[in-house]
Amino acid sequence: MADFDEAFDWVVVGSGAGSMSSALLMKKAGKSVVILEKAPWVGGTTCKSGGVMWIPNNRFMDPGEDSNEKAITYLNAVVPDGPDSPGTSPERRMAYVTEGPKMLDFIVEQGVAVERGSHFWPDYYDELPGGCKTSRTVTALPFNKKELGSWSTKLRQGFLEVPARLDDGMKLPFMKHSWKIKKIFLKIAIAVVLGKLTGKQWVTAGAALQGRMLKAVLEKQAADIRLESPVSEIIMDGGKAVGVVTVKDGKPWRIGANLGILVNAGGFSQNQAMRDKYMPGTRKEWSNGIESNTGDLHVAMEKAGGVLAQMDEMVGFQMTEAPGWETDYVKPGTQGTTAKPHAIQVDQSGVRYMNEGGSYELFCETMLKRDKEVPAVPSWAIMDQQYMDEYPLAGKSGAKRNLDGWIQSGWVKRADTIEDLAKIINVPPETLKATVDRWNGFCDKGVDEDFHRGERAYDDYLGDPFFDGPNKTMGRIDKAPFYSIAIVPGDVGTYGGVVTDVNARVLDAEKQPIEGLYACGISTASPMGRVYPGAGASVGPSMTFGWVAAKHAAGLSNQPV
Repeated sequence: MADFDEAFDWVVVGSGAGSMSSALLMKKAGKSVVILEKAPWVGGTTCKSGGVMWIPNNRFMDPGEDSNEKAITYLNAVVPDGPDSPGTSPERRMAYVTEGPKMLDFIVEQGVAVERGSHFWPDYYDELPGGCKTSRTVTALPFNKKELGSWSTKLRQGFLEVPARLDDGMKLPFMKHSWKIKKIFLKIAIAVVLGKLTGKQWVTAGAALQGRMLKAVLEKQAADIRLESPVSEIIMDGGKAVGVVTVKDGKPWRIGANLGILVNAGGFSQNQAMRDKYMPGTRKEWSNGIESNTGDLHVAMEKAGGVLAQMDEMVGFQMTEAPGWETDYVKPGTQGTTAKPHAIQVDQSGVRYMNEGGSYELFCETMLKRDKEVPAVPSWAIMDQQYMDEYPLAGKSGAKRNLDGWIQSGWVKRADTIEDLAKIINVPPETLKATVDRWNGFCDKGVDEDFHRGERAYDDYLGDPFFDGPNKTMGRIDKAPFYSIAIVPGDVGTYGGVVTDVNARVLDAEKQPIEGLYACGISTASPMGRVYPGAGASVGPSMTFGWVAAKHAAGLSNQPV
């Protein structure tokens, strides 16, 4: 038996949302927990994300609005099974649909304040059987970091640090069309001022979720959380995972695990060598993944007998190299850019090749697949003056005062005709002109005959609810001057890792569980396979399967908690 410097019942690697939900469950079971975080901050990828949980049939939905049957019908329709998607299976999807709402009820009982994300945040493939055109999402309420006391400086920075609900923040681009949205903006502005006057430090989205989860863990003394404690090895004994090697006071430190080890250490988005091996053509510089996501535990789990799968998948999030992008904490995303009226996207031959709305994961996957046939990285967003007058560009407002600088920087291209714009971006002028003319004809009909843009509720969600037309995502590109920016396949994290079972146990090459070794989050091959079915399809499964792993390890799988 291996010798250890100390031991805990439950050893957790990484401090993402699944780590916290597992620690809270273990505390209720009366077990000891240590969370080992590589970075100087708590929160993991979850903290920097939107913090959305996709939880079907959850407690906040209206009676009769959803059911386990509807949810599993949807997942079975959108997530294909097959040898190239071993992370998913009918059993794993059923486990998620069944256990997700229970996990949510549990964390609410632990004092974590969450709410329905929105009554209109449709599933990404809502047109499929069982798809939800309202919302299955759950988000945390805004959180005052000062409630964490000395830990407030140790919570990882979020992407939206204001006292606003995530839903409200997403409505602000349409403020000039709605007095209701103007009131939301005013309310946020007043809260910002009051927060500064009263010493509050508000965060929302993923940082709010992780702040609230961390507060619950600290208040209940559910775990010994250790920062700057990277794990370099999983210690095996007779085929069983029994501990880990970490660092303490600058020296190797061996920690034993009486019940098991949960790996929730993120992905490998910041490891370019792994990206080149598994997903060539992508760059770590385009990723919104956190700096500590270098795949260390992917390697360690494989060495321990785990099988890596779906490693060529990422949670794509299209972006553009706007001025300052190299140092931006959050890269300038373009999901809402080409999904708006008066905009399309073309490859380097000048041809439109996808529905510019829909899932960001599918968007980037389609771009990378297209690039194997026709150069499409980067692709080009094509817009006209109507677009520039109405919408922020890649989330950046102030086009009137900033446009000249954007053009001088080379980010934005501008020309008086579509043909001249084509010459600037080096695509065939006659092809781009024909593509735009074809698009304009579709706009006149209100139907995208090529890619069906606007036929999903989610497409409308990304479009413009105030647009005066039959299709809220389609507007003619016909008012000079014309503009273009380059779009590349960024991401918010990788989507592949070890294969696990319904109890989150890591499986070996014979598809047998490795005793004592569990994993969740983007350290695993996603239980959603190669598809992203809705907002929160990473955070929701991470929290659920982290909780499921703790239930199984504590011997509570068949008991109410």
